[in-house]
Amino acid sequence: MAMAGITVVTDSTAYMPPSLVARLGIELISLRFTFGGENGSVRELDVGDLGEFYDRLAAAETLPITQPPLLEECTDLYRRLVADGGSVVSVHISSGLSETCSVARKAAAGLGADGERVHILDSVATSGQLGLLALAAAQTASAGGSVEEVVDTVRQARLESRLYWLLDTLDYLRRGGRIGSAAAWIGSTLNIKPILTLESEIKAVERVRTRERGLERLVDLSRQLQAAGATAYFVTHTRCPDDARALVERLQEVFWRPPEFVEELGPVVGTHTGPGLLGCGGLPVRFLE
Repeated sequence: MAMAGITVVTDSTAYMPPSLVARLGIELISLRFTFGGENGSVRELDVGDLGEFYDRLAAAETLPITQPPLLEECTDLYRRLVADGGSVVSVHISSGLSETCSVARKAAAGLGADGERVHILDSVATSGQLGLLALAAAQTASAGGSVEEVVDTVRQARLESRLYWLLDTLDYLRRGGRIGSAAAWIGSTLNIKPILTLESEIKAVERVRTRERGLERLVDLSRQLQAAGATAYFVTHTRCPDDARALVERLQEVFWRPPEFVEELGPVVGTHTGPGLLGCGGLPVRFLE
């Protein structure tokens, strides 16, 4: 819950459970997407049935077009949040993947002097890693931290957090133009399963031959996170809940605690990863205490 007049804002690509967002008083801005032939874009937060979306995605010859939030939506939210003299810390998807931060900055600038109380932060992340940063910001705000302390928390937490994705295929990243350094693996004759991370843009970590080996590598990478002090974690997936449950079981033996949340990626990020993604990431728990 936001305290001391500070509201934490993030965007829909954090994919945190709605109950957690509501409990912490976090506000969400929705990215958008357009499927071929549709008139107008759809707010990601308004999508109800992810199964239907991924079925369409798997059959689509052309990927949906993903888009940042509308400037008007950001402006209206910020105006409401600063109307009573409050401040905003707004943490968003990496600028290497989306124009969301740019739109948010334009919205804040459009508020004139009031916009000076809106602080836009590029998370250099997305998915559960972005969610952990929003949780850290909300925790600092709820503990009575100043705006400067909330901002500093996010920046330090970003340096000490990590995200890893195991993908079934690189095809969606290739088609969507978000492939980053994993492009070197395109055209490989091997049936590989790539493991990726995010450092502003998509970065290749390693490739394995089977999904089972990929899951084991996610567990190994999580052990490295735990050894480095990142003991709060999340699990993420697209259309593979059984694999996500299996990963949670394994990681509870690594971190000796349940995950902060388990999430399924929605349309904006899922368009570029495709179904079958399994991932995890971590952050030192002190940021959430």
